[in-house]
Amino acid sequence: MTHVKGGRLGALLLVLLLVLAGSSACSRGEGADDDASSETADSERRGGQRGDSDAEDDENGEEAVPIEVVELSRGKIESVLKFSTNLEAESEVQVFSEAARRVRQLLVEEGSEVVRGQVLIRLQDDEQRTALARAESQLKKAQREYERQTSLFEQQLISEETFNDATYNLEQLELSLRDAQRQLGYTQVRAPIAGTVTSRLVNVGDQITVNQHLFDIVDFDSIVARIYVPEKDLYRIKSGLEARIFAQAAGDDEPRTGTVDRIAPRVDPRSGTVKVTVKIPRNQALLPGMYVTVELITAVDLDALLVPKKALVYDADQIFVFRPKTVTNEEGEDEMRVERLLLTPVLEDRDNIEPAGVVEEGDQIVIAGQAGLKEGSLVRLVGADSEETAVPADEESVAAAD
Repeated sequence: MTHVKGGRLGALLLVLLLVLAGSSACSRGEGADDDASSETADSERRGGQRGDSDAEDDENGEEAVPIEVVELSRGKIESVLKFSTNLEAESEVQVFSEAARRVRQLLVEEGSEVVRGQVLIRLQDDEQRTALARAESQLKKAQREYERQTSLFEQQLISEETFNDATYNLEQLELSLRDAQRQLGYTQVRAPIAGTVTSRLVNVGDQITVNQHLFDIVDFDSIVARIYVPEKDLYRIKSGLEARIFAQAAGDDEPRTGTVDRIAPRVDPRSGTVKVTVKIPRNQALLPGMYVTVELITAVDLDALLVPKKALVYDADQIFVFRPKTVTNEEGEDEMRVERLLLTPVLEDRDNIEPAGVVEEGDQIVIAGQAGLKEGSLVRLVGADSEETAVPADEESVAAAD
């Protein structure tokens, strides 16, 4: 009886273990199927994304760079050399006293126009006038005595030695008269050159000394600008060349005129420059010492083809511009690309250059967006009235990186 119950219990346990084992196997199979399905779906999604990306790249192709252009025209251009310097007066003197006296009369002021030899001030001269009158009187007496001695000598009534003494006395008194006249002349200070009194350093009543500085006189007809031209530009300079003078201190932007007066016949070996003197006519509100800009006009073309400098692209020592042109692509569609042109400047001013050939009047060249262009780059035009704004290629690269 006991053996029968134990056998049934063992059988039940065996059946239970078999059921549990079957359930575990089913669970593992279902999990494997789910993992496989998930990997398949992920693979399909990745493949689909790659396909979409490739399709998008193929659809977009090369991106066109926005540019702005200008049409070339003709006009006036000047080749100019520019320098800065301070004006000088070639005829400028300081007037000094030659006698120690008190100032009695002042005859000129700062700004007075004077001629050479004109009296500027008078000093006390009482002593000098008295000395001059005494010398004149003594000389007259000596002249009368000389005439008498001459008559006696001709009659051989006096010796030759006596006659020579009379002659010597007369000569000495003539020299004394000249000294007296010179001393009196020192009491009148005169202008050594013609010009304008720019500085007065003395007043009436002052006791001045010998060699005291009294006046400055400048000849405004002698104002010049000295500039130093590099030797490589020396062949462009010649006497009589026109110059423009700009002085901010004059209170306006109007150019003054000048001409090249002299060119130094040597090159400074230390600086490699040549001194050029530009003469400036008077009555142009220019004063000695003013800081000015000097422009030498070395060449002029009234009908030059003008290429704006903002269109230029520099590569080492070469200059290029980009010219857009319409081409047909492989699909038979029209598109705009650029060609890179090497320019050789003939004349150049502040805003434009005149090239030698290559481009012609009416050509369009790129003036904005050319910084990152290459030969054959795809471009699209934008303008001031367009909703789009042209930006340089390097700025677009920065925006894309951001």
